[in-house]
Amino acid sequence: MKNNLELIKQVNQIYDWLDTQIENNRRVKDSCLACGKCCNFKKFGHRLFITTPELYLHNFTVKESKLMTTDTCPYNQDGKCLIYKHRFAGCRIFFCKADKTFQSILTETAIKKLKEICLHFKIPYHYMDLKTAINQPPLNIYPSDDTPLPPEHEGRYT
Repeated sequence: MKNNLELIKQVNQIYDWLDTQIENNRRVKDSCLACGKCCNFKKFGHRLFITTPELYLHNFTVKESKLMTTDTCPYNQDGKCLIYKHRFAGCRIFFCKADKTFQSILTETAIKKLKEICLHFKIPYHYMDLKTAINQPPLNIYPSDDTPLPPEHEGRYT
């Protein structure tokens, strides 16, 4: 249980870091209209991808997980995010009219940090679209010091 809470703490630290980066970049921060239009992925022409640690945090913190049955995020209700405090990294980074270079740098840095969490806790790293991620059964990852290495990571901890 201690490792589970540590994993959650580390993901939240990444989210806090992202929020600080956005807050400190006024051009990005002011480019969001908080309209929720970007949550209709097909209509907006993009997809949201999340990582294993984010999905783990989501499954731990969101009491009523929802299936994604349309092209719109199931946590968007009347243009507002029902899980705003626990929204994914991509939701924190993406702004309709923001600097794409800045967003790309944030994305790559966040992904690197999330991969490091997987390596640290010896859990498999997955980068999956939101619909696939939340429509599957919850990932059974309970990090512990005696967790065997996933085959794709063997040899990377020496």
